[in-house]
Amino acid sequence: MQREEKQLELAMDNIILRVNDLKNSIGQMIFKIEHEYETLHWPTFLDNFALLSGQLTSLSKMLSHDKSPALRNLTVLPLLLSQERDETLIRLTENRVPAFAHDLVPDYLRTKPEPEVENKMIQLDHKAAGLSFDTAQKQMAAYSKVVGHVWEIVSKAREEWESEAGVRGSATQTSSVTDTQTLVAAVALGKGLKMMVPQGVQPNSQNPMMMSPMGRPGSGGPPPQGPMNPGQQPGIGKAPSGIKTNIKAASQIHPYGR
Repeated sequence: MQREEKQLELAMDNIILRVNDLKNSIGQMIFKIEHEYETLHWPTFLDNFALLSGQLTSLSKMLSHDKSPALRNLTVLPLLLSQERDETLIRLTENRVPAFAHDLVPDYLRTKPEPEVENKMIQLDHKAAGLSFDTAQKQMAAYSKVVGHVWEIVSKAREEWESEAGVRGSATQTSSVTDTQTLVAAVALGKGLKMMVPQGVQPNSQNPMMMSPMGRPGSGGPPPQGPMNPGQQPGIGKAPSGIKTNIKAASQIHPYGR
């Protein structure tokens, strides 16, 4: 009896440890859903769900292990019922149960579902048992078809995402950050630019054949022109006028004679 009690106590300690880990994971997941729903991403949610699934699987393996005691053969009975506040019970239940009263015992020590849930399950069982074999097969085939179609869509989208990620990762670089910075510095600040000197001309030397701004060597006058033809007006590029004028003497046209 002592050996069985020690084995049961050890098993209960391990089960309580796993259940506490599962409870903490569920609490963290609920907190993220309620407070971080704006920044919560689907991969993060799947990671939390995978953690819960792994903890449930580990707990199920522990309960079904050969060395684990058969807890279904044991019965939990209340040793003391009281309406007064129990500090030890509050600490053990993390402030959820202040007193182990008569109204809480059926809920916390229940070994069967609630009557409403049990009636609902019975109705579903009767409904499932009333279906014919052909109807059940058709519903299963339709359900499998829908699941297969969704699986194909998800698989195709996953392949496209992986291919796009591979293309982005293997794309050759067509630009250089160093060259871009060099061009910007040259255009904005003139960095790295050199003054070009024409061939045959020495820098910082006076060329006697260099023309003045107006085209005459060493002078500020207009450029020289060739000999003027009779009747050509002085000027650059001006054609002779075709208008005939008759100029009379001033003595003839002056109204007052001297």
